[in-house]
Amino acid sequence: MSDEEFTHRSNLSRRRRENTPAGTKKRRDLWVTVEEEAALVARAEREKVTVPNLLISSALSEHSDSPTERRAIAAELMSLHNLLARSSNNINQLARQANATSEFPVEAREALKFIRSVAMRIDRTIEGLM
Repeated sequence: MSDEEFTHRSNLSRRRRENTPAGTKKRRDLWVTVEEEAALVARAEREKVTVPNLLISSALSEHSDSPTERRAIAAELMSLHNLLARSSNNINQLARQANATSEFPVEAREALKFIRSVAMRIDRTIEGLM
C-alpha cells in the first residue's frame, strides 16, 4: 500500500477532526442531561465521530433545520395531510357517482387536477427537507 493510499484510508477512519493550523482556539463548555449525553454518544458512535465533532458539524451544517423551520415543515405536512383526507372523500363520492351512472363526472377532472397539485406540493416539501 502506498503512502497516499494509507493517508487516504486513515483520514476516512478518523473519529476526530484534523488539527488546525496554529492560531487562537476557543473552548466552549456546555451542560447536558444524562439522557442528552446518552443520545449524543449513541449518535456519534453511529456516525463514527466524536461527540464534539458531531456537535460542531451539526451546528455548522447548512442542511440542519432550526426548530422554527421544523415547525413550519410540520405545519405544511399537516396541511397536506388534511387536504389529502378531504380530497380522498371527494374522489370516493365521484367514484360512486361514476359507478352508478356509468358516466365520468365533470367534477372528477377538477378533483384530479387538485390531487396532482397537492402531490406536487408534497414533492416540493420533501425536496425542501433534503
